[in-house]
Amino acid sequence: MTVKLSNPSYVPTTRFLCKAKASRRQKLNAHSLQREFEEDDEYENEDEDEEGDGFSAWGRYRGREEEKDFDRDPEFAEILGTCLDDPEKARSKMKERLKKKRNKILQTKAGSAVPMKVTFNKFNFSNSYIWFEFYNTPLDKDVALICDTIRSWHIIGRLGGCNSMNMQLSQSPMDKRPSYDAIQGANVTPTAFYNIGDLEIQENLARIWVDIGTSESLLLDVLINALTQISSDIVGIKQLMFGGSEFENWKENLTSEDAGYSVHKI
Repeated sequence: MTVKLSNPSYVPTTRFLCKAKASRRQKLNAHSLQREFEEDDEYENEDEDEEGDGFSAWGRYRGREEEKDFDRDPEFAEILGTCLDDPEKARSKMKERLKKKRNKILQTKAGSAVPMKVTFNKFNFSNSYIWFEFYNTPLDKDVALICDTIRSWHIIGRLGGCNSMNMQLSQSPMDKRPSYDAIQGANVTPTAFYNIGDLEIQENLARIWVDIGTSESLLLDVLINALTQISSDIVGIKQLMFGGSEFENWKENLTSEDAGYSVHKI
């Protein structure tokens, strides 16, 4: 014979506590729901009363905000006013507005996955232009980076830092301890970057005049490597051309900043 013992008061007590908690939870939910309904009714009554008078709190705030925006930017209000009567005129004004204020507009700028194209067009080391074609009109921060890069390139070249005749370390075997012959380095014919102009920009095109002096191809390699990295990571450069007196849609007589022309000191 098997005898089973159980606690007769345990199960009923547990059931009672569960039922009590569930009942309390239902009462709290019902009370909260009723309170929300009452608050919604009060808000609706207030809105109806204020709209009946023609002045609601939200309407007054919204009206002041819209009026303030138009007072702050009458040019935009004028563009909207002429949009229906003369769409072409409104489109032209909007284009001019974007040109003037493009630096204040948030844009997602990134480099290009397409490699920068490099071409040569009768390049003369002593008197030639270097042409840039960007995918988009560069922002101020992009122009500043390009100028800093060209300025650094010119300083290193002017100090003779890019002399391919003295490449002792890069041409030495990698499995041996590096050594440098100071006498050999001092006797190499020096190379110097003679002169450079300012960076000119028209929309997405740019150019700079250079007088490198000596036919030192290493200088060009250094610049191309730096601009390749900039194009890949920061601002996309579609094409880089060495030499040539003309390029794409460049206009020699365009000197107005309103038309997209600017000069940056190197």
